[in-house]
Amino acid sequence: MLTTSLAKLHSGEICKIQKINAGMNATKRLYEMGLNTGSRVKVVKNDIGPVIVSLYGNKIAVGRGLAEKIIVAD
Repeated sequence: MLTTSLAKLHSGEICKIQKINAGMNATKRLYEMGLNTGSRVKVVKNDIGPVIVSLYGNKIAVGRGLAEKIIVAD
């Protein structure tokens, strides 16, 4: 099982969130959006600007700095 950050994935890739290495407030905000450990997300767009992921049919934009702190596995 290969782990990497969400910011390093390409469009169309599907992954599972393993860990969030962010502060308490950022982790809480991600949790409230549904991005928590065990969630399966699909990368919709990752070129410039925020990383856009699809989670349960909803599109969520995550800032690049925060996306670096989200550790995922395929």
